[in-house]
Amino acid sequence: MTKANKIGIIGAGRSGIAAAKLAKRKGLIPFVSDAGSVEKNAQAAEELNKLGIDYEFGKHEKIFDSGLIVLSPGVPVYSEVVKTAENKGVPVIGEIEFAYGFCDAKIIGITGTNGKTTTTMLASHLLDVAEIKNSYAGNIGIAFSDVADKLGKNDFVVLELSSFQLDTIKEFRPNIAALLNITPDHLNRYENKFENYVASKFRIAENQTEDDYFVINAGDETILRNLPAVKSRVYGFSLNERLVNGSFAENGKIYFSESGTPEEICDTETLSLKGEHNLMNYLAVTVIAKKIGIENDKIQQAFSTFKNVEHRLEFVREINGVKFVNDSKATNTISTYYALRSFESPVRLILGGRDKGNDYNEILDEVKKRVVKIYTTGESAEKIHSFFSEKVETEIYPSFEDVIKSAYREAKPGEIVLLSPACASFDLFPNYEERGKTFKKIVNGL
Repeated sequence: MTKANKIGIIGAGRSGIAAAKLAKRKGLIPFVSDAGSVEKNAQAAEELNKLGIDYEFGKHEKIFDSGLIVLSPGVPVYSEVVKTAENKGVPVIGEIEFAYGFCDAKIIGITGTNGKTTTTMLASHLLDVAEIKNSYAGNIGIAFSDVADKLGKNDFVVLELSSFQLDTIKEFRPNIAALLNITPDHLNRYENKFENYVASKFRIAENQTEDDYFVINAGDETILRNLPAVKSRVYGFSLNERLVNGSFAENGKIYFSESGTPEEICDTETLSLKGEHNLMNYLAVTVIAKKIGIENDKIQQAFSTFKNVEHRLEFVREINGVKFVNDSKATNTISTYYALRSFESPVRLILGGRDKGNDYNEILDEVKKRVVKIYTTGESAEKIHSFFSEKVETEIYPSFEDVIKSAYREAKPGEIVLLSPACASFDLFPNYEERGKTFKKIVNGL
């Protein structure tokens, strides 16, 4: 066994375990290192023991005896373990980059502050309808390493890509890249510099060639202002502008234009998901579909039959005329802004979690229009109460369960209890999925 065959993996979460399995499938020697305690990583230890993969928990010591280190997206590139690896001359790449080295499939990469998951799932659904073999993966619950080596050269993988994942790419190159929008998010990870976050998002296109496509939101000022020179062919999508190359919505229809010649794709009335933010996702996928060569009837079929993803404006149940909606995936203010705009009925809004440098002015107008009361708990509760309490009734509760039960007791028929936290979940939950599941469990027990 040579050092070159040893793959060190930092992080024993979903991506790290998947990378270890991929390394083992490829005849390499994986070693997993996680700074978390043995107790915290008990489930990972059980899985690694079954696979015969060595590991260390609570420290990073043996990891540096590797030919290559693979970094999980939850570990910042500026962390001490990465610095130590670089000082010792051990190259460090991300899990996306590692999996890319074993992938023969065509890649559709989707990033943006909001809408990534819905757009990724919609693109995958479209490929299913067109009977094109594909898988979705990335920042969506399935690691790229789980599927990278299981698809052929005529297949597709649709990757949801976070800025953290893009921070650690080197040669990763999507055949089609889509940048949906950029608004301030995760600034605590980027030295509170918005320009660093913006640069991270644009990395999705940095390795593309003239044979590739870069699909951008032509109505996003941040994207247009910072758009770098790219080799790929740029197509846009827009809600309110006729584009020469790209998709746009006009008079209740979606169009795709190539060199200034628009072609009608479908009526917006037939779209399965409503709301302005969802229409943007459909427009982005329209460009992807046309550049792949999918027929219009298949696009229409896919767009009318697609079902929304879990934890994104997910209707849970109605009790005594009060509707409960799970939007746990709204981990920033822009997501909550679009969630609020989706409702005409009065809203009792559940906000709070781990604040990522939020500016609550971004949702203030929508809160004033629609929100009866704000219910909050968690790390950011005091900040939220301080900002909103003089503008709308706002109350802090001792627990997540108290928040939900209080909103239920006070809600009137015709109102909506909306979990759209505008914050990360990490103060109380391991991820937004667990937060959403807990919300649904409590609501279903009312």
